[in-house]
Amino acid sequence: MSATDAYTPRRSVLYMPSSNERALEKAKSLPVDGLILDLEDAVAPDAKATARGNACAAAASGDYGHREVTIRVNGLGTEWHDDDLAAACAAGPDGIVVPKVGSADEVRSLVTAMERHGAPDTTRLWAMVETPGAVLGAAELAAAHERLAVLVLGTNDLVKELQARFVPGRAPILTALSHVVLAARAAGVAVLDGVYNDVKDLDGFEDECRQGRDLGFDGKTLIHPGQVEACNATFAPSEDEVEDARGLLAAWEEGAGSGVVTHEGRMVENLHVEVARRVLATHEAVRARS
Repeated sequence: MSATDAYTPRRSVLYMPSSNERALEKAKSLPVDGLILDLEDAVAPDAKATARGNACAAAASGDYGHREVTIRVNGLGTEWHDDDLAAACAAGPDGIVVPKVGSADEVRSLVTAMERHGAPDTTRLWAMVETPGAVLGAAELAAAHERLAVLVLGTNDLVKELQARFVPGRAPILTALSHVVLAARAAGVAVLDGVYNDVKDLDGFEDECRQGRDLGFDGKTLIHPGQVEACNATFAPSEDEVEDARGLLAAWEEGAGSGVVTHEGRMVENLHVEVARRVLATHEAVRARS
């Protein structure tokens, strides 16, 4: 994100099972930045049609305030995908999340299908990156079409596909995580980290949030409301970071034309100014949500 880009907070994006009407109602009061109304993994086969109707009604309702509302359809090649996609396009959510997108060609095919089903221009494509092939082709995938707005890491499936293990620190998939972040930044799209599976381990969850933030992710996908608060705090600038950014910009403006500017003993260059402006833009956008 450049200093002039509008920042859309996506610190916390919560999966909600669309077969559960009570959960969809509760989501209206949760302090999340985004929701993924799920028709895929969280929904049993015999509940797919009901979940589809619930998700589309929720997305079209306008009852979720500032929250970005998306629908995760079942994947390409499944018996539910076409009906899911058609219904989601008609509902016009902020985004349609598609699992296991494997290539740039699939991105373009999905966009063509969205246009055929009459999806409004405001409905963007969110592509889940969950396989080794998708990771290796992430640069082409991310740049395949301007309608693609977000890459979402599917870390559980990625670990399975790699025949790796779930370990603290995620060493087996760090290369993949960084590769997808690089691809997203090169293409100018947002990128969300995968879920943390142990909803009772808040310390481990916070560690993984910090790791994702430090790697460059915009936010994290979540599976439980109890994870929202820590995630929001981690992916927002701290008070110290905001104050430092303000001080750096003040020093830059005061020293304009002097050739060398320092702040707190550090030399300040244009790149530092861009970072400081991004911190403040993020802070203002997050504050507007509170």
